[in-house]
Amino acid sequence: MKQHQSEGNSQPVRSSQRFIHPQLARQVVRHLSKPSRRPAAEHSVRAFDTIRERVAAHAGQLIFDSYCGTGLSTASIAIECPEALVIGIDKSAHRLQRHDAGSVDNYMLIQADCGDIWRLAVRARWQLHKHYLLYPNPWPKPGQLQRRVHGSADFLALLSLGGQIDLRSNWQTYVEEFGVALNVAGHIPMVELIQPDKPLTLFERKYLHSGHQLWRCRCDLGHNAAPLALE
Repeated sequence: MKQHQSEGNSQPVRSSQRFIHPQLARQVVRHLSKPSRRPAAEHSVRAFDTIRERVAAHAGQLIFDSYCGTGLSTASIAIECPEALVIGIDKSAHRLQRHDAGSVDNYMLIQADCGDIWRLAVRARWQLHKHYLLYPNPWPKPGQLQRRVHGSADFLALLSLGGQIDLRSNWQTYVEEFGVALNVAGHIPMVELIQPDKPLTLFERKYLHSGHQLWRCRCDLGHNAAPLALE
């Protein structure tokens, strides 16, 4: 699980898996050919309904900040992209309740399962300009591959939303796996070591203060023309 967000005392991710999971490519191909049929949870549907009208009325770019935690990153992204509507998504009410609202109004925070929202957004034919996935739970045990973003049944929905992906983690293997999964899906990712001048999230700040290496995978998914793949 994610650790308490005190600064400078974070332990690096520990895992018996040292390299790319040997079942990753097979898992990705299976999910790309067999979309998830899991119905969205009721609370996710209600959360989606709260943003649907705002998104429909917005004429500009749409950005998702998945696993947004306290929403610090969501507000920062909204400031950097004033013409965009930024949606922060996190399943934890506790983290979202710690959000310190700023002066900008071009973002919204919702409590929901990210995968649910991705699938609902695909079915609504939404297309993203950017999609941030900042420090998702790494699920570091080898048997937890299916819980990672790139190993989950919701990976196709993520791809179908399009846009410029920015995924970050303090576990190099996770980021490299994400890049491999994108490559299997026909995209060209870039994996790199980063040293942010201004941390986007509380986790990013804590990991920097703890001396961790931070990794990022970037990829432009473009605007996909097959959102009906989930139907």
